[in-house]
Amino acid sequence: MTLSAAPRTSSERRIPVMEEPEKRGRIFNIQRFSLNDGQGIRTLVFFKGCPHRCPWCANPESISPRIQVIKRPAKCLNCRTCLQDPAECPSGAMEYVGEDIPLPDLMKRLLKDEVFFRSSGGGVTLSGGEVLMQHAFAGELLKALRASGISTAIETAGDAPLSHLLALTENCDQVLYDFKIMDPQQARSVLNMNQTRVLENFRSLAEHGVNLLPRLPLIPGFTLTQENMQQVLEFLRPFNLAEIHLLPFHKYGEAKYPLLDKTYSMHKTKVPDAATIAPFYAMAEKYGYNVTLGG
Repeated sequence: MTLSAAPRTSSERRIPVMEEPEKRGRIFNIQRFSLNDGQGIRTLVFFKGCPHRCPWCANPESISPRIQVIKRPAKCLNCRTCLQDPAECPSGAMEYVGEDIPLPDLMKRLLKDEVFFRSSGGGVTLSGGEVLMQHAFAGELLKALRASGISTAIETAGDAPLSHLLALTENCDQVLYDFKIMDPQQARSVLNMNQTRVLENFRSLAEHGVNLLPRLPLIPGFTLTQENMQQVLEFLRPFNLAEIHLLPFHKYGEAKYPLLDKTYSMHKTKVPDAATIAPFYAMAEKYGYNVTLGG
């Protein structure tokens, strides 16, 4: 999904517990003053938890729905004061990844940037992870933002019950919909994704008049192929959409993997240069799209 900044530290609880999920959201980052993932100046709310296992994920801290602890050895004083408790760490070497935030508290944080939203035509985008894993809380948050006159968007891979998606779109101005591996068997084996459901949900959202913005990560060895690109464009053709975003592969999240005791399998994969991306850009333009590189 979208690249976030470094995880936020939460020292409010020594034993984080998720209570009343419809009233608290498990969030691992709030990124302010973003110019991606929607129009204008935006604040991105990153929800924790994702059912998929994309090898190129730039937010590995988003995958587990649990609140985790990471340790940065370079910051550690070896003082043992913390006793392995991030709340007591004097140097900030240990951090909680994830925080359970009540809806009123989250709204207070988001509305601090209201003047920038209104002056730029921006707003709030819910990202992840996969926001649909916390659809009840996300729906309440979107409703509260809409009541405050704030423009809203969600970023999703669309792999969830249609009812969850439709409920969110009731208070959502735009859905940034990610297409990845189009072959259903490969999508299941590599990503743990139900690609058939992803496509069916997109059709249903279009039939309901939802404002959809398709996006395609261009990942060497997975989606950066003429065949996969062609399948995406052919699937989208009947919907007569004006815009598509192409998201070239990057390695900005690589440094997070060892902090989580994870292995980054894309270490040897080369970041595609402009010459490699150009034919895919041209393909999308040939289909009549206004093409944006990046979010």
